[in-house]
Amino acid sequence: MLPIAKQLLRSGTSIGANAEEADGAYSKKDFSAKFGICLKEAKETKYWIRLLYASEYLDENMFISLKNDVEELQKIITAILKSSRGE
Repeated sequence: MLPIAKQLLRSGTSIGANAEEADGAYSKKDFSAKFGICLKEAKETKYWIRLLYASEYLDENMFISLKNDVEELQKIITAILKSSRGE
């Protein structure tokens, strides 16, 4: 597996792992902190997707699909964070 693909796997799966941890958070602050990490990992995941596309490891259709998916995740995570912070 390419090192870039491994990084994508790590950051992408970290989103779910941190969301799962947030589900068992001890406080609202802990919950928000875990989802803050989710957002950072989603941004990192988007970076690796762009890099894989620029390196021609992803075709345009796959790139667009993955980019759209991670952008949708970012919107969902941002909404969760705003709601948990009372914004």
